[in-house]
Parts: sequence; C-alpha cells; structure tokens
Amino acid sequence: MTAPNLDERLTFIGAAGAPLSARIRRPEGVARGSVLMAHCFTCSKDLHTTTRLSKAFVDAGWITFSFDFTGLGESEGSFTDSSVSTNVGDLRRGAVAMLEQRIGPCLLLGHSLGGTAAVLAAASLHTVDAVICIASPADVQHIRHLLPDDAADATEHFPICVGGRPFNLAPQFLADLDEHDVLAAARTLDRPVLVVEAGDDAIVGRDQTGALAAAAGADLAVVEGADHLFTARDHARQLADIVVEWASRDATR
Repeated sequence: MTAPNLDERLTFIGAAGAPLSARIRRPEGVARGSVLMAHCFTCSKDLHTTTRLSKAFVDAGWITFSFDFTGLGESEGSFTDSSVSTNVGDLRRGAVAMLEQRIGPCLLLGHSLGGTAAVLAAASLHTVDAVICIASPADVQHIRHLLPDDAADATEHFPICVGGRPFNLAPQFLADLDEHDVLAAARTLDRPVLVVEAGDDAIVGRDQTGALAAAAGADLAVVEGADHLFTARDHARQLADIVVEWASRDATR
C-alpha cells in the first residue's frame, strides 16, 4: 500500500467557478480529526497566523485543509468581484472537497472575517462538527471601516488598502453586506463553538468577539496582549495551545 502524502497540494472549484488552491497537511499515523481553515480578509493560506495553527494541529495529530479564497494567494478568479457571500460559498465548496478526499467531517476554523464567514457557512453545513472563530467580528458591517467614505458612490469599483496592500472591490460587495446576519446564524449553531479574542486587537474589539460568543453560546478565550494577527511568537504559541487543546477536549463533546 502506498503511504499517504503528508503535504499535498490540490485545487477545487470555488463558489464563483474559479479553481482555488488548497493544501492538505497530514500527521504521521492515524489522524484524530480534520480542520478546515479560513484565512482573514485579503490574506492567504500562507499567512503566518494560518500556517502556525496548521503546524500545531498537525503536530497534535490532526489533518488540516487550508485554501486561498477566490482571487487571493494562489487561487484564480477575481478578488474585485468577491464578497462575504463568495467567501461563504468557497468554504462550503472546501467542506465538500474534504469529503471527496475522505477527510471529513471537520472542525471549521476561521480568522478575522474568515471566522465570521465560518459561522455563516457552518449554519448550513452538517459536516462541520465544531467551529473556532479567532478575532472575528460579530457583524460583517464591521468591515466598513476599511472602505473609503465614497465607496457607496462607486459605479464600477473602489480601492481599499489593507496591510499596506492595494485592492479593488466592486459595488456589489457593499450590497452583499446587508444580506448577512451573523448573530442569527450563530444562534443556530447546535455544536461546540470557541471564540478567541486578541487582547490588544485594534481591528476587532471585545464588543465584537463578546457578542459573537454570547450568540453562539461559545467558550470565550483571550490571548492577553495579542494584536489582530497574533504577530508575536509567544502570542501565536498561546493561541495554538488554546485552540488545539479545546479541539482535542471539547470539539467532539
């Protein structure tokens, strides 16, 4: 019998019809479960926040499945035409791809807006056993602080700058924000949920993570002193310890 590839690259078709780049990392031996990972807004599966968490899960015996949302990282498609809805759709397609690879059902983990999309996706995904949201807003409207004041007047697209990098978004991105009630979706999650708060988060505050945890009936953990991306290695290690321990103990309760 051929040994499984412990680090595999693959593609699957996302919600907008474009091929999305994914990576499966496997532990040696029998896995204790699998994790579908959603990165933050305008980020990628290769951001340190995601890769450090993936390594921690694999070291603890889990399979991880990470991918780039439409138009980001190594995935194809147009980021300009993306939205919260396409992110949610990409996550649903990712969960299906995991089943096709025979590594589901799964735990669904998302960082920042990826965690918010994870809540919206999990509400209609019966193959998700548990949800972890890291520094995630409770309302998709929270992202408006990143948008220019005249975004609503744009007819074709408008520019944004995130982390010093320029992007364009189409007007339908704004209209799509009105289509999602994250707190209502969180209240329907009849499975274990963990919300992790970054103690010194200047992007998503305690009011947002607290509201999300309350709506989902979630466990709430805080990494004191951490910024939104858990940049410091000590904070990243604390985050990894929290989510892996919780998943190993509570995600299957």
